[in-house]
Amino acid sequence: GSSGVAAAAGLYRYLRDFCGCHLSWSGAQLRLPDPLPRLRAEIRAAAPGRYRYYQNVCAQSYSFVWWDWARWEREIDWMALSGINLAPAFAGQEAVWQRVYRTLGLNQTEIDKYFTGPAFLAWNRMGNLRRWAGPLPPAWHLKQLYLQYRIVERMRSLGMTTVLPAFAGHVPQGILRVFPRVNATRLGHWSHFDCTYSCIYLLDPEDPMFQVIGTLFLKELIKEFGTDHVYSADTFNEMTPLSSDPAYLSRVSSAIFRSMTGADPKALWLMQGWLFQHQPDFWQPAQVRALLHGVPLGRMIVLDLFAESKPVYQWTESFYGQPFIWCMLHNFGGNHGLFGTVEAINHGPFAARRFPNSTMVGTGLVPEGIEQNDMVYELMNELGWRQEPLDLASWVTRYSERRYGAANAAAASAWRLLLRSVYNCTGVCVNHNRSPLVRRPSLRMDTELWYNASDVYEAWRLLLSAGAELGSSPTFLYDLVDVTRQAAQQLVSDYYLSIRQAFQSHALPELLTAGGVLVYDLLPELDSLLSSHSLFLLGRWLENARAMATSDREAEQYELNARNQVTLWGPSGNILDYANKQLGGLVLDYYGVRWSLFVSVLVESLNSGRPFHQDQFNQAVLQVERGFIYNKKHYPAVPAGDTMEISKKLFLKYYP
Repeated sequence: GSSGVAAAAGLYRYLRDFCGCHLSWSGAQLRLPDPLPRLRAEIRAAAPGRYRYYQNVCAQSYSFVWWDWARWEREIDWMALSGINLAPAFAGQEAVWQRVYRTLGLNQTEIDKYFTGPAFLAWNRMGNLRRWAGPLPPAWHLKQLYLQYRIVERMRSLGMTTVLPAFAGHVPQGILRVFPRVNATRLGHWSHFDCTYSCIYLLDPEDPMFQVIGTLFLKELIKEFGTDHVYSADTFNEMTPLSSDPAYLSRVSSAIFRSMTGADPKALWLMQGWLFQHQPDFWQPAQVRALLHGVPLGRMIVLDLFAESKPVYQWTESFYGQPFIWCMLHNFGGNHGLFGTVEAINHGPFAARRFPNSTMVGTGLVPEGIEQNDMVYELMNELGWRQEPLDLASWVTRYSERRYGAANAAAASAWRLLLRSVYNCTGVCVNHNRSPLVRRPSLRMDTELWYNASDVYEAWRLLLSAGAELGSSPTFLYDLVDVTRQAAQQLVSDYYLSIRQAFQSHALPELLTAGGVLVYDLLPELDSLLSSHSLFLLGRWLENARAMATSDREAEQYELNARNQVTLWGPSGNILDYANKQLGGLVLDYYGVRWSLFVSVLVESLNSGRPFHQDQFNQAVLQVERGFIYNKKHYPAVPAGDTMEISKKLFLKYYP
């Protein structure tokens, strides 16, 4: 191997293609043949692009926030085996920022009013959010520094290039007290947060303090962790700049880059290209070109973050000459739900390379949350090393054999069905799970699917029929839970439509029947299915949060962070259910209780003849949602029940 990563990727190719092994977030299948197969001839492979990038800034909060070193080490090893050679190392940056702010003269109260709690730091770093669910305890900083030392050491030892954070221009309000003449402007509010928790100050790029703060931070960071000369900064993530004047936008990017080179003359800026497709009305060609050309050509790499659905390189003449990485975003908020755009990712990177004057320098995986839909990531990782598209049907057949450690006709058929349906969303596909199961109930819910529901039901039947042969495989049991969960999610939509129809037709018996089955049988059965597998437990997420704490008070704060993120996402449902998960405990005590209230309110409306008011329901259900966050209930972190038996029971009752 030309690097540790290349050698590791070669090792995984041998394990995968010659030994029939498989490695993923949900488990490994590593039964090696004895003796190990010998290669008849040398096999050489070269990736078509310089970089294979991994990680989304949001995943730092949605997925990695409560990780200990053992979990990080496993991820970094998986990255190396997958051929990833460029990735952020963002842990511990708040400890360094705190040091810089104290040096500049801010007091602890001013710093505490700026940092969010751990589960929301991704949006604090991008200038979207401040203070919410904070402050950060001193022990948090120490633990994160310790993790960061180990993360960068491990990544570099394997030959990966680490990306460190840089100054993007956002500052705490305390800066204005210490430097009253500084030129800083308040940005507008972010998403559905008002200025209590958003509206962060942005330093004017021309202000001398911009360079002072940016360079001071980066020098301090490099002194602490060393550097591979690649830095990340996102100034306008989902935030409208103060002016659309191209000259202003060029000054901003130039100032950010100068603050990098002030600390490291070899600096290369890695920037997320999300802003261009998120606010296309603002980012017209002139504005995009101005921002990109504020930095010398070749000294910036842009992540075309959502290239499988909304590629930006096509309408910006390949980012006007700046190098870019073709990225698959795939997942928002770490939601559960089978989803993929396999045809788009099988052809997209190759089309981008053939684009006139293409500046593409690699491929990337940038999900907002991980530990879902393993197959899509295995496929994308393999495509990063390919010179041409794959035959997907034969690829997925081999995938199922490797994943379960045995060839099984029913399992392979199930995967081919899933591949052509739920995993093959075409057109502009945005994967937010909008199923009624995980959304606040109303009479106007979206039940549209991009695939044939019957294909998932049939895949469920096929997987169950393979259970006798494959039931001892951990990866098989994970997939059985996931496919059964998807089938149950579809069934919830059917019952919701029956509930709505019955209510609108004033048919009380039908409303009671459909509502009763949903609330008292289907949702509890789904909850017990999820509770039978360790990777679908709310208790695991909460226990990992508490394990980061060094006192009871910290443990309570971290648990509230963890509960709020997957439900209300803010003090009053500001980004409600954006990070929804289907976890044992959450389905029963959060989604189930909401549905129960909804059905009772509809029944009461029919009984009394008073109309249903969504606004009144929303106020009542907000108390239920808040109640879940503060219920102090202990959720088990160890699975209970037999996955196969529970899936069979659901199948016998509900298979349409």
